[in-house]
Amino acid sequence: MAVHTAAHHSSGQVLPFRESLMAMLGVSFVTMLVALDQTVVGTALPTIVAELKGFELYAWVATSYLLTSVITVPIFGRLGDYYGRKPFVIASIVVFTAASVLCGMANSMLFLVLARGLQGIGGGMLVGTAFACIPDLFPDSVVRLRWQVMMSSAFGIANAIGPSLGGFLTQYYGWRSVFYVNLPVGLLSLFFVWRFLPHLRHVAHEGKMRLDWPGALLIAVALGCLQLFVEMLPKHGLSLLTGALLAVSVLSGYLLWKWEKRCPTAILPVDMFRNRSLAALFTLAVLGGFSMFSLLFYAPLLFQGGFGMSPKEAGLVITPLVVFITFGSIVNGRIVSRVRNPNLMLYIGFALFALSCLGVVVATRAMPQWLLMTFMVLGGLGLGFVMPNLTIFAQQTAGREHLGIATALLQSLRMIGGMIGTALTGTLVTHMYASGVRSALENDQAMHWFGDMGDPQILINRDAQSTLLGQLAHAGHNGAVLLEAAREALVAAIHLGIAMAAVIAVVSIWQSRRVPPIKLRRQVEPTILAD
Repeated sequence: MAVHTAAHHSSGQVLPFRESLMAMLGVSFVTMLVALDQTVVGTALPTIVAELKGFELYAWVATSYLLTSVITVPIFGRLGDYYGRKPFVIASIVVFTAASVLCGMANSMLFLVLARGLQGIGGGMLVGTAFACIPDLFPDSVVRLRWQVMMSSAFGIANAIGPSLGGFLTQYYGWRSVFYVNLPVGLLSLFFVWRFLPHLRHVAHEGKMRLDWPGALLIAVALGCLQLFVEMLPKHGLSLLTGALLAVSVLSGYLLWKWEKRCPTAILPVDMFRNRSLAALFTLAVLGGFSMFSLLFYAPLLFQGGFGMSPKEAGLVITPLVVFITFGSIVNGRIVSRVRNPNLMLYIGFALFALSCLGVVVATRAMPQWLLMTFMVLGGLGLGFVMPNLTIFAQQTAGREHLGIATALLQSLRMIGGMIGTALTGTLVTHMYASGVRSALENDQAMHWFGDMGDPQILINRDAQSTLLGQLAHAGHNGAVLLEAAREALVAAIHLGIAMAAVIAVVSIWQSRRVPPIKLRRQVEPTILAD
């Protein structure tokens, strides 16, 4: 393989304008693939559960994806630093698209959860490598901010059409179509990446890299056990099993820390966590992920199950959240390189997101849709101010040697926050909802129907509702009153979950002061172009 140093162009980019544009189109389509999947699936999920049954696995459709991607992101972030990112971006598109087809073929919730796990492996490879392609192509952080608007726009287009598309496809073509929609986007991104993305490396390495497999295994065990602990705690309390899971998770985390300090090719370079600036940014990534995923994942259930909206209506109300993530990113790109203290954007972003969560907490079924959409706008703007800056600040602080792993770690930690957020909110919602329904049924001596009403899917599935109302009326119960009680229990449960996300967003504002002042300086460093 011939390796030579790429000539830098005067604008602080590795390739001329046309080639840069084509390469960025490839990366943008890859981003679109991941973003489209996240938003489309969220809107369709209540309908999927209604058909496949198994509400106890509702949270696992998200968490199985998050868990496998969390484990794969740092592994491929590291491999990308070493071997160049292009081969891994191509492999990830193939895995992700194939897994999407399997999700669409799912005939049970367990099959769907496993297929989502495979999809998460592809998604983790994508995130671990595609995001780090941008600083490869544009070493100058000010130039990078301008080009990153393209990626933010792709993210935004996918997010903008995602919820409405999810609602539309679910209503008219069935929920399976929301997974098949990844097929054309996957093929398009594969073409552009294969054809136009250069194979860049920062350093020429001799021999083969030894991947830190013990480190990768310890990450998998620590996070897997933590996930199971969080899922099982509300159902089983502090039992022998949950205690053992927590102990294994903590022990694996400790062993990982000790091992990585000794390992020459550590998957998690420990010195990065000693850097005050990076440590603060990593903490913010966890907190931001917790709040963001809780809102993104449970707002559709609130609007459909709690407020009785159709999938299409719920998609429409959620749309401003994801549209304004892009708008916020574009505005942020214009402002952040001009203000004296770029850190200020983090404070503003988290404050706006906290207001958005509080708005959803006080939302009622009678609240006008424009007001709900205003809360979504605030949330989107907040995330648009926070997410790109966390990435740019981390890349700026980590330097070229750790660029891929720092970018990957940031995405990983955001997913860990999301994993804990969706799992905690999910278990809280399941527990509170079941408790509210049980109480209403006991008062009416109708506990016989707990099996039908103990699962929130009854509030979304109109056909099942009609059948149940007929059965309850036949037995002399007022079914409408009982269903309303179930609806109120679901709304109260989700409100509490989102309130927790609001508290975490407020903590993030406080945590932002720990990030030392970041200076966005211009820098041009040599990059290796591998043919």
